[in-house]
Amino acid sequence: MYVEIFIRIIASFTWAFLIAVFAIPSIIQVAHKKRLLDEPNTRTVHEMLTPRLGGLAIFAGFISALTIFGGVDFGIQNLLAGCVLIFFVGLKDDIVSVSAFKKFLVQLLGTCIIILMADIRITNFQGILGIYELNEKFSYAFTFVTVVGITNAFNLIDGLDGLAGSVIMVACMVFGVYFAIAGEGTDYFRYCFVAFSLLGSVLGFLRYNFYKAKIFMGDTGSLVCGFIVAVLAIQFIEMGKITGIPNAPALAVAILLIPLLDTSRVFIVRILAGRSPFAPDKNHIHHRLIALGFTQMATVLILVIINLVAVALCISLAKLAVTYMILLLVAYAGLITVTIDISLSLKKRAELKK
Repeated sequence: MYVEIFIRIIASFTWAFLIAVFAIPSIIQVAHKKRLLDEPNTRTVHEMLTPRLGGLAIFAGFISALTIFGGVDFGIQNLLAGCVLIFFVGLKDDIVSVSAFKKFLVQLLGTCIIILMADIRITNFQGILGIYELNEKFSYAFTFVTVVGITNAFNLIDGLDGLAGSVIMVACMVFGVYFAIAGEGTDYFRYCFVAFSLLGSVLGFLRYNFYKAKIFMGDTGSLVCGFIVAVLAIQFIEMGKITGIPNAPALAVAILLIPLLDTSRVFIVRILAGRSPFAPDKNHIHHRLIALGFTQMATVLILVIINLVAVALCISLAKLAVTYMILLLVAYAGLITVTIDISLSLKKRAELKK
């Protein structure tokens, strides 16, 4: 039985990888032929016209691998339904542009499908600030904010070659291993196929997305991946309540540290500056690391290491109370932000003295 499950996991990963890696060259060719390209501007880092339809290959690899090898029960059917809606609005935005309001409405619909139809939601804080079981209304509201927030957080960090894909890869690996091992004997085990199917397709995409990127994942990829990872995070937290994973909510935060840190930081900075939190700029954490002189590849590596350190910290301090672990992660994120800010200030002073 274990051998059969292992083979199915490997098969789902491999299938998704191969679909993505072989589909992307054709997508690149068609995108250039039809001029479906992302033009460089003052907010972007890339300097060349680049296709942004990588999400097509990611979605094709993911959905085909999952339906063939993983099954679609226990909420996964509803997850796929939500993915399809978000996929099409993301695809339209990558081709002709869609208003933020319309994208939000589709995200709202997709989130309602998983919350109301599959009952995928956070029901317990497991001791954060002394809170355990959540009021039903608050549970629905908090889960909605969580799903939409994480979905858009991944969309916001997709501004550097290989960054969003690398962060998604880390999340899928950690969640996938936990679902496969800790979820054994529970319905949550099935989500290991979700994680490894997405991992395979994203890895195939990254073959063409690292610097200098030949293709971007676009909104099609970042929104769909963010939506899937949000569901994985919620189901991981809920599984932790049943299987006894230490500090499951804190570990989920550690796994998603980079998109959560970046989104929180840019929103706070924009609001304090009197601007809309959704106003685009070049104030993301990856922009600031590049401003310090790091290359795109080095920046991605630094952020992935920061992410992995947070996960390792959370796992190694499993006996620490969940509230203290969350506070430690906040302090860690704050330290990173302050270090980057101070380094930039010192660099600017040095440049002025010259």
